[in-house]
Amino acid sequence: MTRGSLSVRQVAASYGATPVLDEVSLDVVPGEFVALLGASGCGKTTLLRAISGFVRVDRGRVIASDRDITDTPPEKRGMAMVFQSYALWPHMSVAKNIAYGLKLRRWPRERIAGRVDETLALLKLGGLGERNVEQISGGQRQRVALGRALAVEPELLLLDEPLSNLDARIRLELRHEIRALQKRLGITAIHVTHDREEAMVMADRIAIMHRGRIEQVGAPETIYQSPQSAFVADFLGASNICDLVLDRSDDEIRIAPGPLNTAARVPPRQAERLNGSAHGPVRAHFHSNAARLVSADSDTDAKTLTLFGRIAQSSYPGGFYRYAVAVGGREFVVDSDRHLSEGETVGISLPVEALHLFPHTGNNEEREETS
Repeated sequence: MTRGSLSVRQVAASYGATPVLDEVSLDVVPGEFVALLGASGCGKTTLLRAISGFVRVDRGRVIASDRDITDTPPEKRGMAMVFQSYALWPHMSVAKNIAYGLKLRRWPRERIAGRVDETLALLKLGGLGERNVEQISGGQRQRVALGRALAVEPELLLLDEPLSNLDARIRLELRHEIRALQKRLGITAIHVTHDREEAMVMADRIAIMHRGRIEQVGAPETIYQSPQSAFVADFLGASNICDLVLDRSDDEIRIAPGPLNTAARVPPRQAERLNGSAHGPVRAHFHSNAARLVSADSDTDAKTLTLFGRIAQSSYPGGFYRYAVAVGGREFVVDSDRHLSEGETVGISLPVEALHLFPHTGNNEEREETS
């Protein structure tokens, strides 16, 4: 048996007449940390609950550790879940909450005590075992919830937005603690989150969900640098969007010059991703950190695109200036260490390789959903 493996095969699920999951497939190898990332209503929590058995699937199969568990009740799936709301017993102590699942499994008392002590030490909760869970902090409560899940030695650890109710500092601490524990124990983990940074720093792979489907699965660096759709690019922060026109001449594809942009050459690798649409209107997405503000009359080269605009708004978040640059009817957010005045004419300099180019469908629907 391949303990800790998971295979979701063409799973569909609905709430009444409303479809929520649309033929979702996902394979997870033992010891892997996979994040299900998406906006509210995308189906990520429903997928987690379908894996855990709390949501019945309409079609498809769920295979865990080489067992078909599609129709297996939750308590017999060999999984443990950590909830956003902690779901602790308020009348119990920290130790009794951690021991709860072990008692249900009828472990001997001495073995339970030893396992609880191990878990308290593992989660840096030593000395708090006899304290009521109402008397500890939010971060400590989430550690207790995690300890209760880990104590039963599950084949899969399921995390349902466990950090979203915590303040920013504790959230940062716990995301690194959870990841370190998962690596140390070698446990397979599926983590649901709407927080892009959280998914990027914690997961081995990220599955980005949209409208009940998985849009793209890959390592954080891969999906950030090579999004397969405009939705994924926008969702991962490449939310500066401009409309351009491509020209093809001989074996070269270039961005045509326009009243608001210079010409530039498109590398073959980027042109291949356009699937035969390397001519005519395209939509370019880029991250703010790929852009650099330059003088409007600065020299450029074939590997760089320059957009011409003016400073519409400025702010100082600390350590740098943040500008909204108006280019035609759009505004782009660009950071710079230079102080510029509102109304000043500037150029936005962009390496062409930093652009994510997609066919221009004229449809803004997906952009509206991610904003």
